Amino acid sequence: MITYDRLFIGGSWVAPSNAKLLDIVSPHDQAVIGRAAQAQPADVDRAVAAARASFDAGVWRSTPPAERIAVLRRFNTLREENGEKVARLISLENGSAGWFTLAGQPGLTRQANAYLKAAEEFGWEETLMPSDPASAVRSVVRREAVGVVAAVIPWNSPFSSATSKIIPALLAGNSVVLKAPAENSLSMGFLAELLERVGLPAGVISVLPADRETSEYLVSHKEVDKVAFTGSTRAGRRIASIAGEQLKRVSLELGGKSAAVILPDADIEKAVAGLKFGSLLNNGESCIAQTRILAPRSRYEEVVAALKELVESLTVGDPSNPDTFIGPMIRPDQQERVRSYIQLGIDEGARLVAGGPQIPEGLEKGNYVTPTLFADVDNSMRIAQEEIFGPVLVVIAYDDEDDAVRIANDSEYGLSGGVWSADEAHALDVARRIRTGTITVNGAPVAFDGPFGGFKASGIGREYGAVGLGTYTEYKTITV
Repeated sequence: MITYDRLFIGGSWVAPSNAKLLDIVSPHDQAVIGRAAQAQPADVDRAVAAARASFDAGVWRSTPPAERIAVLRRFNTLREENGEKVARLISLENGSAGWFTLAGQPGLTRQANAYLKAAEEFGWEETLMPSDPASAVRSVVRREAVGVVAAVIPWNSPFSSATSKIIPALLAGNSVVLKAPAENSLSMGFLAELLERVGLPAGVISVLPADRETSEYLVSHKEVDKVAFTGSTRAGRRIASIAGEQLKRVSLELGGKSAAVILPDADIEKAVAGLKFGSLLNNGESCIAQTRILAPRSRYEEVVAALKELVESLTVGDPSNPDTFIGPMIRPDQQERVRSYIQLGIDEGARLVAGGPQIPEGLEKGNYVTPTLFADVDNSMRIAQEEIFGPVLVVIAYDDEDDAVRIANDSEYGLSGGVWSADEAHALDVARRIRTGTITVNGAPVAFDGPFGGFKASGIGREYGAVGLGTYTEYKTITV
């Protein structure tokens, strides 16, 4: 039993305003795996006050960038050394398959290294000479910290979401209050332990597991200067409205319904093997999952048959089992949400090729769903337009390349996507035509040096690399 009966506020473990602990329940079998304190508005006030005081005093923002980089590099090394424990905690809480959480650890290192490299090369202060030779005025352009940052993250990939925000925010000299989902209280408690050990000044960082109401209280707090949020589009709209009223800086990484375009010359076997990870990673509970598979009519049934074989081959079960590819959904309500979408697909008239709304046999105690594949899907169907957030794929036929691009773009979202082709240059041309923030060619992995974020209802702003670091700074121009 793992217990966190205190909250990490301003770099210290303190008694919560409400001593009642929340039971953290295994998605696999409903066993209680831990207990943790949950932040209330009074705790948010303490965390924000600590952040405000530390920022205004300049104890971190006035630290030279090279020293801030050294502290965050120590954190990255410490997290690497504890990668197996991080992976195990996330699997326990989330039901994410152990292969996924462990395989994700090197990605966290690459993500952090990209930010560290960007910070080393960043133009923290630059002098611009006048464009008019007759002018005697030059400009000193500085990039300064925004202030107090509220980082609000989702439950599906907690460490990645947390570090994608706190690392650049801290590198830029901000003070941060990280609001974590209640479901991730154990892994985020361990994150706080790691942060405690790296030498940040008092007040600079707080980690608060809490419910949605407390999250809104934090976002609305008058002493918060910037909100960095990852989560649903619905929640993002609410946060954007609050930020707009208060003129807070805001960045939003929201939902997706990404398309994988299989071009007629693609190697179907390789494409489907890649989509096993691009479409079904993390139990399908991923905003970047490519769950709309666009296949040419000339090869449609070939694609459907290959995907059927893939989906039916997936091992569903205990996430601690090394053979498991798909674990349980995080909560019973999420399980029912996914199952209701599967039934909706049947009701909409899509062809059920594999899976269905039934719970996998022998796994009735957990929040399990059966991986499901639909064919003969029209892009106007709800199962093709709405984010299901589970292991459910739909296959949509297209007539020609222009039709494929039209269908891929016919979505309120624009977060991710993919193109598969034997001709890499041609695939790149098609990728340029799809309105989405990130798109892969032939299953390439995410590159953390480039910006990540969404078009349309998939968000505002970008994370990763120099662009992501820059979103935690303000420009200041001094003319001399």
